[in-house]
Amino acid sequence: MNTLRQGSLTVLLCSACLFSAAHAALSAGDPVRGEWPSWRGPNQNGISPETGWVINGAEKPLWTAKVGLGYSAVAVHDGRVFTMGFDEEHSVDAIICLSEDTGEEIWKYEYPAEICNNGHDGGTLSTPTVDGTRLYTKNREGKCYCFDAATGKVLWYKDLQALYGTEMGLWGFASAPLIVGDTVIVDAGITLALDKMTGDLRWKTKDYGQGYSTPIDFEHGGKRLIAVMNASGLVILDAADGQERYFHEWKTFNNINAATPIIIGDRIFISSGANHGCAMLRMQEDRLEVVWESKVLKTAMNAAVLWDNHLYGFDDGVLKCIDLDGNEKWMERGLGLGAMMIGDGKLIIIDKNGGLVIADANPVRFNEMYHVQVLDGGKFWTTPILTGGRIYCRSSLGELVCRDHRGPA
Repeated sequence: MNTLRQGSLTVLLCSACLFSAAHAALSAGDPVRGEWPSWRGPNQNGISPETGWVINGAEKPLWTAKVGLGYSAVAVHDGRVFTMGFDEEHSVDAIICLSEDTGEEIWKYEYPAEICNNGHDGGTLSTPTVDGTRLYTKNREGKCYCFDAATGKVLWYKDLQALYGTEMGLWGFASAPLIVGDTVIVDAGITLALDKMTGDLRWKTKDYGQGYSTPIDFEHGGKRLIAVMNASGLVILDAADGQERYFHEWKTFNNINAATPIIIGDRIFISSGANHGCAMLRMQEDRLEVVWESKVLKTAMNAAVLWDNHLYGFDDGVLKCIDLDGNEKWMERGLGLGAMMIGDGKLIIIDKNGGLVIADANPVRFNEMYHVQVLDGGKFWTTPILTGGRIYCRSSLGELVCRDHRGPA
């Protein structure tokens, strides 16, 4: 009897260990199933937390899909890929759910929309946000939806222009929904907190003028705060009630404040294109102090990425690395105005020609390790996404490519 009990105990302990190891692997970013729930990823920083993927991916794409006109990146959760696109023939926006493994369509929801083409092909701009069983979207006209992520059933809908008098900018509303606690934060010049279950208004700010940046939440001084880049500049809001805690004026030509702020302890890095530049700010008790300001990194659309005390990003059409004092460490020409993220210490870049480039993220020099043509036609401003060992790349014309970079089992 004692032998049987000891054997049973051994089996239970082994099973528990295997379960714990599997759970830990998934939590760390298991390369079999992806987890990229929102714009800039699970930690809102443009960095994939997973390891084990390989630089030299499979020769052919895992799958490709046509998702419609626009620049929406992907959100990935529970074996599903969510994105948005515009059907020019039928003048509808589509929210699309695809299989992570095959790219086959699981569900699609369409509604009437305008193309909003102002010299950039038009179409969708923002990225969906998945939160558990729910999916949240906001389009360039301020139409906000909450869906059942599994079925595509509409759970609630809000028209920000009709309800709150928000006004579209030159290129429409571009920011993605941000989940903070039990609210979904949507920015449209007026920043609003909506109950994520019902869509009811919790709080709203005054109108700062519409920028194109997605807000980010963070903790400082024991409080949950939200940083928003709008047409007026950087505003820091209290997540509980929307009250303004800090403000720094930062006006850019045509209000193109598009890059998400980067939180670095008590400092905040902001950057804009249109020959404006960048700045490092420090949160003091009652104000934002300018630590330094420079034109060394002018990010036109996508924000830089912080890695190992250095910032990597596109200075208009030149890829650069700078330190946190604003000193340029290197520059790399030839990639054009593209987009990038970081995974396991590697820069993952889509260049101006639709090429996927992987390079070492180091402050000494640009060291290209992999380059393959993945897209043809259109513009390539959508950030590539690494999750689940797969790299997703999209063109403005709606070609979505899933590349297989999964490592050995």
